[in-house]
Amino acid sequence: MESPSQVVTIESLDQEGRGIAHADGKVIFIEGALTGEVVSYASYRKKPAFELAQMTQLHQAASIRVEPECKHYGVCGGCSMQHLDVRVQVAVKQRILEDSLARIGKVKPETILPAIYGQGWGYRERARISAKYVIKKEKMLVGFHEKRSSFVADMQNCEILAPKIAGLIKPLADLLQGLSIRDKLPQIEVAVGENVDVLVLRIMAALSASDEAALRAFADLHQVQFWLQTGGPDSVVPFYPLDAPALSYSLPEFGIVMPFAPGEFTQVNGQLNRVMISRAMRLLNPQPDERIADFFCGLGNFTLP
Repeated sequence: MESPSQVVTIESLDQEGRGIAHADGKVIFIEGALTGEVVSYASYRKKPAFELAQMTQLHQAASIRVEPECKHYGVCGGCSMQHLDVRVQVAVKQRILEDSLARIGKVKPETILPAIYGQGWGYRERARISAKYVIKKEKMLVGFHEKRSSFVADMQNCEILAPKIAGLIKPLADLLQGLSIRDKLPQIEVAVGENVDVLVLRIMAALSASDEAALRAFADLHQVQFWLQTGGPDSVVPFYPLDAPALSYSLPEFGIVMPFAPGEFTQVNGQLNRVMISRAMRLLNPQPDERIADFFCGLGNFTLP
């Protein structure tokens, strides 16, 4: 239960984008509030040293506040900083990184390079999206979880997903609602490649013949490939079409094409990843007789170039 509202001035932001204030000897983390703002808040969780709270009224707004792009923002728990200008978001994250290096690692970099910026919308090429058939509403929901909830948000679109995938949220909900196993399909994993877009359906029961036909028709209509996951990560297999191109992303500057499977880790922002790799390689300027160790290489994001 939320406590009655109080008024405070926000001092800074934490790594989740919550405003930080102090009241009654406690640290208060306030969702939706920005540095310098004067807000009313109501706490929904109290601990001896801190409280988690939701902003209930904005008395004085900061100049860095913007109108969220997504109509689901505030309900959907997928984003927490859309009310903050994109470039300021990057600055906040840089400050948090610097603070963490100093506080935890006792490290203070001598030089900090300018941050890399990219598109603020439509950039996310990987995501795990929840699905839930709500019996009382007789409706299939496809989207991210609601904020601080296990419920799935009723979404029609998503402004941060790659545009093609974002546009499939409503058609996917309609497709899944018509399946015989609609109540046994909790998750869709999305992977966007340069030549194919993959949707991995996590299924808890076997598809019927009509289900399979519906998936094939959807894949043909929307030019996607379905994979199925019946158990753990090793159970993921392609379903249709079987002759689709392999998932991959390229680094044209280095003449590299990197194939990957759904579920394997890749950077969510492909365009920004290329810029990051290019900058790193220019700074390193590797010579033929030098060796460079990549201690967290994944698919070889930095190692292969």
